[in-house]
Amino acid sequence: MSTATAPRPAAPVAEPPKPPKPPRRKRAKRPIESDGVFAPTVMTRIGLAFVAVLSIFPLYWMIVIASRVSSDASGFPPALLPGGNLGEHIQEALTNPEANLLLGLRNSLIITGTVTFSVVLLSTLAGFAFAKLRFRGSKILMATVLFSMMVPLQQLGVVPLYMVMVELEWLDTLQAVILPFLINGFGIFMMRQYVDQAIPDEIIEAARIDGATTFGIWWRIVLPALRPAMVVLGLLTFMLNWNEFLWPFMVLSEQNPTIQLAIRQISTATWAADLSMIFTGTLISIIPIAILFVVFGRQIVHGIMEGSGK
Repeated sequence: MSTATAPRPAAPVAEPPKPPKPPRRKRAKRPIESDGVFAPTVMTRIGLAFVAVLSIFPLYWMIVIASRVSSDASGFPPALLPGGNLGEHIQEALTNPEANLLLGLRNSLIITGTVTFSVVLLSTLAGFAFAKLRFRGSKILMATVLFSMMVPLQQLGVVPLYMVMVELEWLDTLQAVILPFLINGFGIFMMRQYVDQAIPDEIIEAARIDGATTFGIWWRIVLPALRPAMVVLGLLTFMLNWNEFLWPFMVLSEQNPTIQLAIRQISTATWAADLSMIFTGTLISIIPIAILFVVFGRQIVHGIMEGSGK
């Protein structure tokens, strides 16, 4: 009997070695400055420069037209360099009896300064109360404040306010412009949110244990912590009321204007609009706001950054 032998399996064929993969190209890391912020790239610098030019050009164009004759504003090609009439135009605008620009500046400073001080003061008080004090009806009152922010004064509140001013015989007086804006819901809401995030309850409780009164806590603890937010709220309130036009236009006369009404009187003093004088009046009107930005610029940026972080 013969025995069958199984065939031996064929030896596996060795595969040729795979070529090594090329090393991945590492992405170049952006340099980091000493304060931990990424250094700006060339494209970032170009983009920021372009945005800066777009932002500054309207102001530059206003200065150019204010320093030239009115016909240069509509000429072609347009004038791009300032002229030599700026000082003369400023003097003419300030001494124009029909415009009352100096009186408008004084009235606007009184109105805006009073409203700004009142809004910042009352908003810090109300914001502290809503954030840290527990009293009956606080949620209902806060909901009312939020609801007031949804009601546009310009569309729904003008007629009732005007009727109130007629009954009080306050037409053509500064208090008619000041009273409706002494407090607003946005300021209360902003300060309430800031107090709630910036001041822990433990600090308030520790101050009470040490014998501090509610007013003392607000004066010694809350106000110093709210300083950045107060600067931002004050600037926003100042700008809003400085540029207010509709309500002063309704309750004030041409003999007792604000700065915006005085600029309007410059534009309607003649049958054709004198663009040079209009731009001159506008340039004068932005000087107080520009001074605020120069003086409080660092605090404004600090307050905005702190508010965004909270």
